[in-house]
Amino acid sequence: MSNNKIVSSFELARIVALIAIISIHCQLFLTHGFVSDEPWFNYVTNQAARFAVPLFFIIAGYLIQPKLNDNPYSTARSYSYPIMIIWVVWSVVYLLTPFNLAVVSELGYLAERQQYWNYLLLNPLNSLFEGGLVHLWFLPSLCLAVLMIAWFVDNHCRTLLIPFAAIIYTYGLIAGSYQVITHDETAIFTRNGPFISFLMVSIGFEIRRRRWTLSASKAILLAALGIALHYSEALYLHQLGHEFNSNDFLIGTVFWATGIFLWLQSKPQLGNYPIVHKLAKLVLPMYVVHLLIIIGLNNLAGILGVEFFSRDALVFIGTLILTPAIAILLEKTPLSTASFRKLKPPSSQQLE
Repeated sequence: MSNNKIVSSFELARIVALIAIISIHCQLFLTHGFVSDEPWFNYVTNQAARFAVPLFFIIAGYLIQPKLNDNPYSTARSYSYPIMIIWVVWSVVYLLTPFNLAVVSELGYLAERQQYWNYLLLNPLNSLFEGGLVHLWFLPSLCLAVLMIAWFVDNHCRTLLIPFAAIIYTYGLIAGSYQVITHDETAIFTRNGPFISFLMVSIGFEIRRRRWTLSASKAILLAALGIALHYSEALYLHQLGHEFNSNDFLIGTVFWATGIFLWLQSKPQLGNYPIVHKLAKLVLPMYVVHLLIIIGLNNLAGILGVEFFSRDALVFIGTLILTPAIAILLEKTPLSTASFRKLKPPSSQQLE
């Protein structure tokens, strides 16, 4: 796989990862605890989906490696420019779109929006890294990681890439999930910025540059050890007061996501079906739009008065059905992410 030909297993993985992210944002089973007062089914399923974002980052690093290695800054610029345009456009969409229709009907559009804008202004630096809605954090974080890798490549210190990325990731843990122990703080949520993205994109970059591989069985074992460590950490931190479902990444997450990626790499033809390739092309538009659909369906659930399992089924299944349909329609409008991805930076001059 020396070129960027389509790897079917990566395409399938991106679809599965998106479904996992949707399950997190739908907050499945959060309102019912089953055998205890705590929603343990939500805790378990929420954390089961935490491989998704790291896997997205690893795949991105793997795919961009050849160009980024040959022309670091120009590649980072041409790669990031359309992504940041998408981030700006969809930030504006989410800033203008009302989330709570009950408040709109009672107090009006501006009152509903003002509440949300005021919330964002309470932490402007964090809002800057996220954009118009929380899930958009992924886009600038990806671009920042690519730019940081470009610096290491341009300065001929690729061997230091993983160590430095690991240090930043470790600090993200110290000031993130492990804050319950360290009591350290950062100006932004450690999910945002480079704390998780830099290491994960670097892992994908280095896997391809160094041609690292594992057999399918060893990759599965690595992933299994990673998920066991992730859940052990989550349980330990939960006992200290950090809620089980609030971990975006832990130590075990690195091995979990890397193991999954290496397994996918060992099975490149997995998911080689036309429907997979068609849906994979819609992953980006589905990602940016899916939370808007979740918000709409939550409003509908409130209007209909459905709760618990009925609410979960309506929101989750409805989002899975409507997201690709709306993404297909969006790709025929000026909001098409495919058209944005074709945009080039204003100047073609390289930054090297």
